[in-house]
Amino acid sequence: MSIITGLIDFILHIDDHLVDIIQQFGHWSYGILFSIVFVETGIVIMPFLPGDSLLFAGGTLAALGAFNLPLLLLIFFTAAVLGDTANYHIGHKVGMSIPEDSFLGRFINRERLEMAQRFFNKHGGKTIVIARFMPFIRTFIPFVAGASKMHYRYFLLYNVIGAFLWVMACTLLGYFFGNIPIVKDNFSTVLILIILISVLPALIGLLKSKKKK
Repeated sequence: MSIITGLIDFILHIDDHLVDIIQQFGHWSYGILFSIVFVETGIVIMPFLPGDSLLFAGGTLAALGAFNLPLLLLIFFTAAVLGDTANYHIGHKVGMSIPEDSFLGRFINRERLEMAQRFFNKHGGKTIVIARFMPFIRTFIPFVAGASKMHYRYFLLYNVIGAFLWVMACTLLGYFFGNIPIVKDNFSTVLILIILISVLPALIGLLKSKKKK
Protein backbone atom coordinates (compact mmCIF):
# COMPACT_ATOMS: atom_id res chain seq x y z
CA MET A 1 0.00 0.00 0.00
CA SER A 2 2.88 2.35 0.77
CA ILE A 3 4.23 1.79 -2.75
CA ILE A 4 0.91 2.86 -4.28
CA THR A 5 0.72 5.87 -1.98
CA GLY A 6 4.28 6.83 -2.87
CA LEU A 7 3.56 6.51 -6.60
CA ILE A 8 0.45 8.70 -6.34
CA ASP A 9 2.42 11.29 -4.38
CA PHE A 10 5.19 11.21 -6.99
CA ILE A 11 2.71 11.79 -9.83
CA LEU A 12 0.71 14.54 -8.12
CA HIS A 13 3.80 16.37 -6.85
CA ILE A 14 6.08 15.49 -9.73
CA ASP A 15 7.26 19.09 -10.10
CA ASP A 16 8.65 19.06 -6.55
CA HIS A 17 10.19 15.62 -7.03
CA LEU A 18 11.85 16.71 -10.28
CA VAL A 19 13.40 19.67 -8.47
CA ASP A 20 14.79 17.24 -5.87
CA ILE A 21 16.13 14.99 -8.64
CA ILE A 22 17.82 17.95 -10.37
CA GLN A 23 19.41 19.12 -7.13
CA GLN A 24 20.65 15.65 -6.28
CA PHE A 25 21.73 14.34 -9.69
CA GLY A 26 22.39 17.43 -11.82
CA HIS A 27 22.86 16.56 -15.50
CA TRP A 28 22.19 12.90 -14.72
CA SER A 29 18.56 13.98 -14.30
CA TYR A 30 18.16 13.69 -18.07
CA GLY A 31 19.07 10.02 -17.81
CA ILE A 32 16.50 9.49 -15.07
CA LEU A 33 13.78 11.14 -17.17
CA PHE A 34 14.82 9.03 -20.16
CA SER A 35 14.55 5.87 -18.05
CA ILE A 36 11.07 6.69 -16.71
CA VAL A 37 9.64 7.42 -20.18
CA PHE A 38 11.38 4.39 -21.70
CA VAL A 39 10.09 2.00 -19.04
CA GLU A 40 6.56 3.47 -19.08
CA THR A 41 6.28 2.99 -22.85
CA GLY A 42 8.58 -0.01 -23.33
CA ILE A 43 7.76 -2.44 -20.54
CA VAL A 44 4.24 -3.77 -20.94
CA ILE A 45 3.90 -4.51 -17.20
CA MET A 46 4.71 -0.91 -16.18
CA PRO A 47 1.80 1.21 -17.53
CA PHE A 48 1.29 2.99 -14.20
CA LEU A 49 4.42 5.16 -14.40
CA PRO A 50 3.82 8.88 -15.09
CA GLY A 51 3.99 9.88 -18.73
CA ASP A 52 1.93 12.93 -19.64
CA SER A 53 2.43 14.55 -16.24
CA LEU A 54 6.20 13.98 -16.40
CA LEU A 55 6.45 15.65 -19.81
CA PHE A 56 4.29 18.56 -18.65
CA ALA A 57 6.31 19.05 -15.45
CA GLY A 58 9.57 18.77 -17.39
CA GLY A 59 8.43 21.50 -19.75
CA THR A 60 7.39 23.66 -16.80
CA LEU A 61 10.85 23.40 -15.25
CA ALA A 62 12.54 23.96 -18.62
CA ALA A 63 10.80 27.33 -18.79
CA LEU A 64 12.50 28.20 -15.49
CA GLY A 65 15.90 27.18 -16.84
CA ALA A 66 16.18 23.92 -14.89
CA PHE A 67 16.33 21.92 -18.14
CA ASN A 68 17.59 22.74 -21.62
CA LEU A 69 14.39 22.60 -23.70
CA PRO A 70 15.83 21.23 -27.00
CA LEU A 71 17.79 18.57 -25.12
CA LEU A 72 14.77 17.69 -22.98
CA LEU A 73 12.59 17.28 -26.09
CA LEU A 74 15.23 15.07 -27.69
CA ILE A 75 15.55 12.94 -24.54
CA PHE A 76 11.78 12.46 -24.26
CA PHE A 77 11.39 11.75 -27.99
CA THR A 78 14.22 9.21 -28.10
CA ALA A 79 12.97 7.43 -24.97
CA ALA A 80 9.43 7.26 -26.35
CA VAL A 81 10.52 5.84 -29.73
CA LEU A 82 12.91 3.30 -28.24
CA GLY A 83 10.40 2.33 -25.55
CA ASP A 84 7.65 1.54 -28.05
CA THR A 85 10.18 -0.28 -30.23
CA ALA A 86 11.19 -2.52 -27.32
CA ASN A 87 7.53 -3.15 -26.50
CA TYR A 88 6.82 -4.04 -30.14
CA HIS A 89 9.60 -6.63 -30.19
CA ILE A 90 8.40 -8.14 -26.89
CA GLY A 91 4.91 -8.54 -28.38
CA HIS A 92 6.34 -9.89 -31.64
CA LYS A 93 8.23 -12.59 -29.76
CA VAL A 94 5.67 -13.46 -27.08
CA GLY A 95 2.40 -13.06 -29.00
CA MET A 96 -1.08 -12.64 -27.53
CA SER A 97 -1.33 -16.12 -26.01
CA ILE A 98 0.24 -15.39 -22.64
CA PRO A 99 -0.28 -18.11 -20.01
CA GLU A 100 -1.73 -16.60 -16.84
CA ASP A 101 0.82 -18.44 -14.70
CA SER A 102 3.76 -17.06 -16.72
CA PHE A 103 5.83 -14.07 -15.59
CA LEU A 104 4.08 -11.66 -18.00
CA GLY A 105 0.70 -13.24 -17.38
CA ARG A 106 0.89 -12.44 -13.68
CA PHE A 107 1.33 -8.73 -14.32
CA ILE A 108 -0.55 -7.99 -17.54
CA ASN A 109 -4.16 -6.88 -17.18
CA ARG A 110 -5.95 -9.22 -19.60
CA GLU A 111 -8.98 -6.95 -20.00
CA ARG A 112 -6.86 -3.94 -20.94
CA LEU A 113 -4.80 -6.04 -23.33
CA GLU A 114 -7.92 -7.32 -25.09
CA MET A 115 -9.34 -3.79 -25.25
CA ALA A 116 -6.08 -2.59 -26.81
CA GLN A 117 -6.29 -5.41 -29.35
CA ARG A 118 -9.85 -4.47 -30.34
CA PHE A 119 -8.82 -0.82 -30.62
CA PHE A 120 -5.85 -1.80 -32.80
CA ASN A 121 -7.94 -4.08 -35.02
CA LYS A 122 -10.47 -1.30 -35.56
CA HIS A 123 -8.12 1.62 -36.27
CA GLY A 124 -4.99 -0.08 -37.60
CA GLY A 125 -1.65 1.73 -37.68
CA LYS A 126 -3.02 5.11 -36.64
CA THR A 127 -3.81 3.50 -33.28
CA ILE A 128 -0.11 3.80 -32.46
CA VAL A 129 -0.36 7.58 -32.85
CA ILE A 130 -3.71 7.97 -31.06
CA ALA A 131 -2.70 5.72 -28.16
CA ARG A 132 0.24 7.97 -27.30
CA PHE A 133 -2.27 10.29 -25.64
CA MET A 134 -4.03 7.49 -23.75
CA PRO A 135 -2.34 6.38 -20.51
CA PHE A 136 -2.27 2.62 -19.89
CA ILE A 137 -3.50 1.88 -23.43
CA ARG A 138 -0.32 3.33 -24.98
CA THR A 139 1.72 0.71 -23.12
CA PHE A 140 -0.28 -2.17 -24.62
CA ILE A 141 -0.67 -0.98 -28.24
CA PRO A 142 2.99 -1.50 -29.32
CA PHE A 143 2.84 -4.96 -27.73
CA VAL A 144 -0.34 -5.75 -29.67
CA ALA A 145 1.18 -4.38 -32.90
CA GLY A 146 4.15 -6.71 -32.47
CA ALA A 147 1.96 -9.68 -31.55
CA SER A 148 -0.17 -8.99 -34.65
CA LYS A 149 3.00 -9.19 -36.78
CA MET A 150 2.60 -5.65 -38.10
CA HIS A 151 5.52 -4.91 -40.43
CA TYR A 152 8.17 -3.09 -38.38
CA ARG A 153 8.76 -0.46 -41.07
CA TYR A 154 5.15 0.72 -40.84
CA PHE A 155 5.17 0.46 -37.07
CA LEU A 156 8.29 2.61 -36.87
CA LEU A 157 6.69 5.31 -39.04
CA TYR A 158 3.62 5.59 -36.80
CA ASN A 159 5.84 5.25 -33.72
CA VAL A 160 7.99 8.23 -34.71
CA ILE A 161 4.97 10.39 -35.63
CA GLY A 162 3.15 9.54 -32.41
CA ALA A 163 6.19 10.11 -30.21
CA PHE A 164 6.90 13.47 -31.85
CA LEU A 165 3.33 14.74 -31.42
CA TRP A 166 3.04 13.45 -27.85
CA VAL A 167 6.36 14.86 -26.65
CA MET A 168 5.90 18.22 -28.36
CA ALA A 169 2.31 18.67 -27.15
CA CYS A 170 2.76 17.69 -23.49
CA THR A 171 6.20 19.26 -22.97
CA LEU A 172 5.43 22.54 -24.72
CA LEU A 173 2.13 22.87 -22.87
CA GLY A 174 4.13 22.75 -19.66
CA TYR A 175 6.76 25.10 -21.06
CA PHE A 176 4.31 27.82 -22.09
CA PHE A 177 1.54 27.41 -19.51
CA GLY A 178 3.00 25.56 -16.52
CA ASN A 179 4.24 28.71 -14.80
CA ILE A 180 1.10 30.78 -15.18
CA PRO A 181 0.11 31.70 -11.59
CA ILE A 182 -3.25 29.91 -11.60
CA VAL A 183 -1.63 26.76 -13.00
CA LYS A 184 1.38 26.96 -10.71
CA ASP A 185 -0.79 27.43 -7.62
CA ASN A 186 -2.97 24.46 -8.56
CA PHE A 187 -0.34 22.22 -10.14
CA SER A 188 -1.61 18.96 -8.63
CA THR A 189 -5.15 19.72 -9.79
CA VAL A 190 -3.89 20.49 -13.30
CA LEU A 191 -2.01 17.17 -13.39
CA ILE A 192 -5.15 15.32 -12.29
CA LEU A 193 -7.12 17.03 -15.09
CA ILE A 194 -4.44 16.09 -17.62
CA ILE A 195 -4.59 12.46 -16.51
CA LEU A 196 -8.41 12.41 -16.55
CA ILE A 197 -8.60 13.98 -20.01
CA SER A 198 -6.03 11.50 -21.29
CA VAL A 199 -7.84 8.50 -19.79
CA LEU A 200 -11.32 9.62 -20.95
CA PRO A 201 -11.13 8.18 -24.51
CA ALA A 202 -10.06 4.79 -23.14
CA LEU A 203 -12.92 4.80 -20.61
CA ILE A 204 -15.44 5.66 -23.34
CA GLY A 205 -14.08 2.86 -25.51
CA LEU A 206 -14.31 0.40 -22.61
CA LEU A 207 -17.93 1.37 -21.86
CA LYS A 208 -18.88 1.02 -25.53
CA SER A 209 -17.29 -2.42 -25.78
CA LYS A 210 -19.11 -3.59 -22.63
CA LYS A 211 -22.44 -2.32 -24.01
CA LYS A 212 -21.89 -4.31 -27.22
CA LYS A 213 -21.33 -7.44 -25.15
